[in-house]
Amino acid sequence: MPSPSRTRAWPAALAAALVLVTSACGGGPDGAGGSTPPDGSAAIPDNAALITAIKADPRLTAALPPAVAQARTLHLASNLQSAPNNFYSGDGKTPIGYEVDLAKAVGAKLGVTVAYQDMAFGSLITSLQSGRVDLTMAAMNDAKERQQQVDFVDYFSSGITIMVGRGNPESVTGPDALCGKNVAVVQGTSHQKFAAAQSAKCAQSGKPAITVTATDSDTQNQNQLRTRRVAAILNDLPSAVYISRTAGDGKFFEVVPGQPIEGGPYGIGFAKANPKLRDAVEQALQSLIADGTYGKILRSWGVEQGAVKEAAVNGGS
Repeated sequence: MPSPSRTRAWPAALAAALVLVTSACGGGPDGAGGSTPPDGSAAIPDNAALITAIKADPRLTAALPPAVAQARTLHLASNLQSAPNNFYSGDGKTPIGYEVDLAKAVGAKLGVTVAYQDMAFGSLITSLQSGRVDLTMAAMNDAKERQQQVDFVDYFSSGITIMVGRGNPESVTGPDALCGKNVAVVQGTSHQKFAAAQSAKCAQSGKPAITVTATDSDTQNQNQLRTRRVAAILNDLPSAVYISRTAGDGKFFEVVPGQPIEGGPYGIGFAKANPKLRDAVEQALQSLIADGTYGKILRSWGVEQGAVKEAAVNGGS
């Protein structure tokens, strides 16, 4: 997936340098999500019991860098404004999201707590390199150019997803079913580029082209879809899922099943000088994938389409 998918600047972090400690027991700039809807509480799962049940692996705890093992704390930086990846709960100060739950689960497997630090997306890599934080988890695409600066452990595969009206009234089943239909995208995104390429593919195969409507915001596109002026919206997987679950209490939209289009991995970031921590986190995440905890967390947030089978190191291209 191209990075970043949005070319416009995103808002600053909701609260700079706010540190919040979450117990190990219990897009934004890369186009990975949007601002938090005013009331998404019905779509927020409670995975506290699932995370509390995770048993620490002494072997992995022993493999941690000495400073982390002594402090029993991982300092994690994120950009907390991208629902459902990572954002604030209704109290405005508690980090939540499927990434937050995965971070807690990894911490529990390692036998440590996770201390969140909210900062601007553009500061994440430099904060790793300076040693200010131990790791990052912020819907950051694992891309080759970033691998020159930091290492990644991949934990999710995002990409373009098709969102339709509830009940899928125009029977959109995938990209080829968009031929001859009106489709909304946000101007200047990878979604717009894909829609143009798909439209050309339709024409080359003798089918009607796609009518692409490019707007300035996801909100405008949602209005277009609700009023049936378009048959579908193209968006990134996590954002589309969260909008579908929250807009109109889940009664307005749904996501077309299937793997993300032009998908690519999100990666947990580590300083190049910190391979011990990278490898310990990779093994902890792989253990959670193997025992099913990882899948349960993603399903609870409705983003299981983005599940990876392996916690690869620097698997992006």
